[in-house]
Amino acid sequence: MIVFPAIDLKQGQVVRLAEGDMDRATVYGDNPAAQAMLFAEAGSQFLHVVDLDGSFAGRAENREAVEAILEVFPGHVQLGGGIRTPEAVAGWFDLGVSRVVMGTAALKDPQFVKDMAKEFPGGIVVAVDARDGMVATEGWAEVSDVSIVDMARRFEDAGVASLLFTDIGRDGLLKGVNIDATVDLARRTDLPVIASGGVKGLDDIRLLALHAKDGIEGVITGRALYDGRLDLAAAIQFAEREG
Repeated sequence: MIVFPAIDLKQGQVVRLAEGDMDRATVYGDNPAAQAMLFAEAGSQFLHVVDLDGSFAGRAENREAVEAILEVFPGHVQLGGGIRTPEAVAGWFDLGVSRVVMGTAALKDPQFVKDMAKEFPGGIVVAVDARDGMVATEGWAEVSDVSIVDMARRFEDAGVASLLFTDIGRDGLLKGVNIDATVDLARRTDLPVIASGGVKGLDDIRLLALHAKDGIEGVITGRALYDGRLDLAAAIQFAEREG
């Protein structure tokens, strides 16, 4: 199982939001590239980066910060946030992004996402962000009438790499991952699932690793790392051993 440390970008700074609310942002630093290097030094080969401003704007708003991260991070960078055109997808792959995460586009234009998955095999991750079991979009500002399972199943035969499932109600709150909902989704779809939202410590990593065989590919963690509640090196070693 992969542990993805997260770097969320807002106006060039490293931040974490509470429940996806841009007005409830905690700033953890103003040098995203330096933060990426710290994660690399802790042993991370994978990084999850989100352009938060881009999620709302529908276009890249933190390009310089992302490019700086790509220049220094030696592993794989997974990027999401406002990537909604073929040009944007291709452009990020050209710059060295390993996987592109698409959420709003996946709900509003699934054929586009399927086309991108075909063009970039193994490179597209579909974000299934949920509030009370329903898919949320536009930087989580809107909630749809589509269930997370229905959303996931739309892409089972499309060639996407995996699903990124976030329980918005837990994100950034250190409440613990919604293990039951995450495992349930993994069992009900053929796609690997990456868990996100609410990681508070090593126990969450342990519980998810127990379900690696159910299709849990990895877990994204942010605030627990920044607050010192989770040691990244220990989490990576545990996930590799158990998952």
